Amino acid sequence: MSPLSSTLSASLLPAPTAAASPLLETVAPPTPTSRAVPRVLAIAGSDPSGGAGIQADLKSIAAHGGYGMAAITALTAQNTTGVSGVHVPPASFLSAQLDAVSDDIHVDAVKIGMLGDEKVIAAVRSWLEKVRPGVVVLDPVMVATSGDRLLRESAEAALRKLLPLADLVTPNLPELAMLLGEPEAADWAAALDQGRRLADQTGATVLVKGGHLNGTTCPDALVNTAGLLSAEVVEVTGERIATRNSHGTGCSLSSAMATAQARLGNWEASLREVKPWLAGALRTSGQLEVGAGNGPIHHFHHLADAGTTGPAEPKGAFGELLRAETFADLEVIYGLGFIRGLVEGSLPEKEFAYYLAQDAIYLNGYSRVLARASALAPTEAEQLFWARSSQQCLEVESELHRNWLSTRTVQTELGPVTKAYVDHLLAASAGGSYAVLVAAVLPCFWLYAEVGETLHAEYLAAGADAAHPYAEWLRTYADEDFAAATLRAIEIADDAGRAASAGEREAMVTAFRQSCRYEAEFFDAPSRHS
Repeated sequence: MSPLSSTLSASLLPAPTAAASPLLETVAPPTPTSRAVPRVLAIAGSDPSGGAGIQADLKSIAAHGGYGMAAITALTAQNTTGVSGVHVPPASFLSAQLDAVSDDIHVDAVKIGMLGDEKVIAAVRSWLEKVRPGVVVLDPVMVATSGDRLLRESAEAALRKLLPLADLVTPNLPELAMLLGEPEAADWAAALDQGRRLADQTGATVLVKGGHLNGTTCPDALVNTAGLLSAEVVEVTGERIATRNSHGTGCSLSSAMATAQARLGNWEASLREVKPWLAGALRTSGQLEVGAGNGPIHHFHHLADAGTTGPAEPKGAFGELLRAETFADLEVIYGLGFIRGLVEGSLPEKEFAYYLAQDAIYLNGYSRVLARASALAPTEAEQLFWARSSQQCLEVESELHRNWLSTRTVQTELGPVTKAYVDHLLAASAGGSYAVLVAAVLPCFWLYAEVGETLHAEYLAAGADAAHPYAEWLRTYADEDFAAATLRAIEIADDAGRAASAGEREAMVTAFRQSCRYEAEFFDAPSRHS
């Protein structure tokens, strides 16, 4: 018995493909478009300084592989220091722009930004009801980053009525509060609560953004109360980037989401692709040196990085970067009561049974994710590695049920941590990036192997008592074949990271970091369940 033949813990479970499985029925399979280059129409105001509005939209669409089109709702006089004037052309001319585009070109996705007044909103509403685009993202532009108001108060009610026609609404926190007629949320929990209520009122998915909050982290969350996501709240964590250059961030995020969704057909996968790109755009914004105030983000930072020349990154360097991400979670794992009880033999059997039952459920999905990795792998050697691992996971799942679990009464329904972990991995597998998928599944190998080696060493140091209730289980932790497979998975991830663009590397680190968090939560789940 080895971790890949009979005891592969739920720490080993990446995201599955859409094949039939009780585990996967909780998440709707992605329906990506067949268009390699989605045609995306931005309906928004113009920013002559180029950082926000239509100009930012077109850059974001291009950065994510789309063909951008534009219908202008308003002309502004603004720069990085503020807005000094707004001119709204006749709504009839906006209708003429919209009709001219859609009469000739199929629109795969629409991003709606600054609308200005009630007549403009009515024109957009009429066009949406007539054309019915497949993807509609509404960024309710009401207040600029500088604090300038961009929507007339008389038009707020009309904008609220437009929200149900959107698939995704992307307000910042001040706008979220204005749409609900409430004070701005003071913390993340309050922001999520407002997002739930707006989603419930409109039926749309709401992207709650943590950019206006304080702290070192900057979370975003997709919220939908109608069952359209894998969970009511799907949170994606991220670091806060210290920069004064955030002009056009909201415009850029919403248009990038519209483009990614037109390709991927999955809001969670889209956010996990877009968020690391946006972080990189903020981090490198100072390179542009545009304006004396709140400067723009660097939309094409990933292309600039990909085009640089110089010595290749040493083999193993990216793997070491990922290793550093494991330290904090390994420290948490070693301090858990479940782990200490497992080593000492004092762990209640019901906790161990719950752990094994969730492991078996998880392995069923994990095998499908590894099969997806095999399908995406660029070399035959990597295809074979992931395919063999997938087969071994199925064998483990069967043996767990056939042996230990079949002789006991065990709760076998899907636990919340197991579901959350699988949902995260499923989103990674749906994104189409082999590198990101490999990074997401790696902690399932790496942390399990690290913990297993440590626990087995402690078991031996304590005398390897054969009467220990979990002796057989602890012995499997030192399995040499699994250790070798883990090293191979690390090597594959390192190769993928060295070949990836800066934006994709950001996405890899984000996916890896989140999987590490779920590893710790999985080991803690039995204690919390009991």
